[in-house]
Amino acid sequence: VQLQASGGGLVQDGGSLRLSCASSLRDSRSIVMGWFRQAPGKEREFVAAISRIGGSTTYADSVKGRFTVSRDDPKYAITLQMNGLKPEDTAVYYCAASSRRFLSTQPNQYDHWGQGTQVTVSS
Repeated sequence: VQLQASGGGLVQDGGSLRLSCASSLRDSRSIVMGWFRQAPGKEREFVAAISRIGGSTTYADSVKGRFTVSRDDPKYAITLQMNGLKPEDTAVYYCAASSRRFLSTQPNQYDHWGQGTQVTVSS
């Protein structure tokens, strides 16, 4: 499975960005997918995940209410709508896919990773 994230950029505090993740899978709804991020000097952390078919989602507490992961755009496997961005959201964002059956917040449960896209939020 090949994944490619896009849509990052520079935005001001309080702004919005929409990240997209393209997949080589014929039907990406067959696999759990998620977003992670990694800031300089920090470990990779979970952001959001969506179940197969898209019936369930889960979010990190730090982004709950501000970010939305979905499978609504037919051009992409998943998207991440980020509203109310804060400087602490600055990181490289990665999309990932898991062959496991259930949602997971743990990076080691994801088998496939795309290259990251940089999100920078200025104060």
